[in-house]
Amino acid sequence: MESYLDENFSGVQPKNSPVEVLQRWRNLCSVVKNPKRRFRFTANLSKRGEAAAMRRTNQEKLRVAVLVSKAALQFIQGVPVSDYVVPEEVKAAGFQICADELGSIVEGHDVKKLKIHGGVDGIAQKLSTSTTNGLPADNKLLNHRQEIYGINKFTETQARGFLVFVWEALHDMTLIILAVCALVSLIVGIAMEGWPAGAHDGLGIVASILLVVFVTATSDYRQSLQFRDLDKEKKKISIQVTRNGYRQKMSIYDLLPGDIVHLSIGDQVPADGLFVSGFCVSIDESSLTGESEPVMISAENPFLLSGTKVQDGSCKMMITTVGMKTQWGKLMATLSEGGDDETPLQVKLNGVATFIGKIGLVFAVVTFAVLVQGLFSRKLGEGTHWSWSGDDALEMLEFFAIAVTIVVVAVPEGLPLAVTLSLAFAMKKMMNDKALVRHLAACETMGSATCICSDKTGTLTTNHMTVVKSCICMNVKDVDRQSDASSFCSEIPDSTVKLLLQSIFNNSGGEVVINKEGKLEILGSPTDAALLEFGLFLGGDFQGERQAPKLIKVEPFNSTKKRMGVVLELPGGGLRAHTKGASEIILAACDKVIDSNGEVVPLDEASIDHLKATINQFASEALRTLCLAYMELENGFSPNDPIPLSGYTCIGIVGIKDPVRPGVKESVAICRSAGITVRMVTGDNINTAKAIARECGILTDEGIAIEGPDFREKSEEELVKLIPKIQVMARSSPLDKHTLVKHLRTTFGEVVAVTGDGTNDAPALHEADIGLAMGIAGTEVSVLCLS
Repeated sequence: MESYLDENFSGVQPKNSPVEVLQRWRNLCSVVKNPKRRFRFTANLSKRGEAAAMRRTNQEKLRVAVLVSKAALQFIQGVPVSDYVVPEEVKAAGFQICADELGSIVEGHDVKKLKIHGGVDGIAQKLSTSTTNGLPADNKLLNHRQEIYGINKFTETQARGFLVFVWEALHDMTLIILAVCALVSLIVGIAMEGWPAGAHDGLGIVASILLVVFVTATSDYRQSLQFRDLDKEKKKISIQVTRNGYRQKMSIYDLLPGDIVHLSIGDQVPADGLFVSGFCVSIDESSLTGESEPVMISAENPFLLSGTKVQDGSCKMMITTVGMKTQWGKLMATLSEGGDDETPLQVKLNGVATFIGKIGLVFAVVTFAVLVQGLFSRKLGEGTHWSWSGDDALEMLEFFAIAVTIVVVAVPEGLPLAVTLSLAFAMKKMMNDKALVRHLAACETMGSATCICSDKTGTLTTNHMTVVKSCICMNVKDVDRQSDASSFCSEIPDSTVKLLLQSIFNNSGGEVVINKEGKLEILGSPTDAALLEFGLFLGGDFQGERQAPKLIKVEPFNSTKKRMGVVLELPGGGLRAHTKGASEIILAACDKVIDSNGEVVPLDEASIDHLKATINQFASEALRTLCLAYMELENGFSPNDPIPLSGYTCIGIVGIKDPVRPGVKESVAICRSAGITVRMVTGDNINTAKAIARECGILTDEGIAIEGPDFREKSEEELVKLIPKIQVMARSSPLDKHTLVKHLRTTFGEVVAVTGDGTNDAPALHEADIGLAMGIAGTEVSVLCLS
């Protein structure tokens, strides 16, 4: 049997199996008992082909639209008079533009139409919304908006009722044969023995058929409900939205045209819309256009399409088109594949079922032949082989029913479905534990994992960060939340405190907002939230600090640069750049420092040694360290110029605590005892990473810790010797993590599981055999790339 399975059912991978391979094994299983039922929860390959063809068509249409819009820009002279007429029902609802017009503007990248309607602000006015406060919280107006523009949901295939499953169960070929046997048995029995004595056998077969049908239909119907619940869990995605003046988390399915959505690195654009404000926004449109090159989004090119992903930067966008009216919605309408690719275990079990089914069929034929031969031999011995009675026909019918029963019993058709259901149940249980698994194959492969590469922040730690230590003006101090800000600031000059607050509040991807209850709420990544909380502790006013200077340029933080920078135009004139990021990187970009008197002095060797010792001290206490710095710029700086990478003045260093999750150490010990190697791969300081790894039990005396820059300089031969010993990789880039996972899978034959919670984990999650995205931050990109 093993050779049969290897010969006919090999080649199916846990992910990305070729369509030809999937089709080949299905053809081998063509003669099966009720194939509709067996293959219910697998991908519909014909639909997949239709979807790919439509995607190519849409990509070409979109590419042509973009090219046409670019060409039109060269000929637009002024703003022509619009001939657009607002439909009466739209006017009656209180709006000045219809859904079709909005769709044509964004999908067609039609700059000319956008100008005709007054740009983004004009569209906002016609949608009765505000680019600052979002939609008003008027339920009546929201209902009108929903009626006119639709909802942000894709049309799904209607759920099938119980009777549909009953009808499908009746299509089982063996049951049809048994039904024919029952009919013949009833006719012959009644003709020979009369009613009701002659109907017992036939009615018995009918009862057994009905029992099998209703048990099968009930089982399949309950399975379909489980899969429906699983899909609902996988679609629970929320996003930051400003509505009625308050920034809040909202499901993407509740979005309406006019909503103001906040996007950052890793987010998927939830609907078609227009860019309102932001910096350095780069969008990956490959899912729609097929082009791998990222598209820069700005006021000149403000069109954002549903289904694309934010590669870099952050921005606010105004929703214009939702649901099935978007380009992504039209594409999704074809993606009714009916399930994921089959897992290797499912394929092998189908192979076993087919193999046993063929053996059962042979035995059924042999049994029928033996029984018939016995009947012929008996009649030949009696000399009655030329005369046949009704009893003989009934006996032949019983022989045939026995043969069919052997086929029914021998074929384990429910086995593949039972495995599929168990894998789906495992997925749902893991989702309840906040571990999002996209594909069934990951649940199957999980049991054979030999290596786990885990992120630190948010995976091994709680992801709730607070500043607990600081080194401002060369003075190291503990941040005690119980004391007041005045005692903390007593040794820090006022000018430095003001500069520190300006850096914290302006050079941040987070915000301090007032929620519906009227209380201050900090939004943003855990690191940004910790710094903003520190700024509030020092007595800072977020809104005041944000409104005083004018923001000229922002370079958002990403895992490659490991720094974030802004350029401000000061109220009294002049430009100032602020930067923050990994302590070693920012400190290396500084040539001056603020001393204890608040004066800027050159950064000499003694000061550098003191700051490096402080960084190491913080890191050895398992604290994440960040360095803040600034520099004065010449007035000739242009927003198109990059923010300088050196020449900064160091303001200070902060140590942020992120406690280890309860139970992590025990879990690592269980993995180690099971023969699974756990490795930590993080972008943090190496001393911090080592301290956390020792606390978790990951770093042992036999293992080594290495930094990303050192790792990527190693040759292939050195990597082969080094990788088995690596237990901690610090200051790693997404490419470093991807390289490590790839070598573990290919060179060392490991079954690799990757856990992570952020956008930087996506390449490794995609490469791994099993990818688990912890649902905290950047999950949307991670989930889309899972194994």
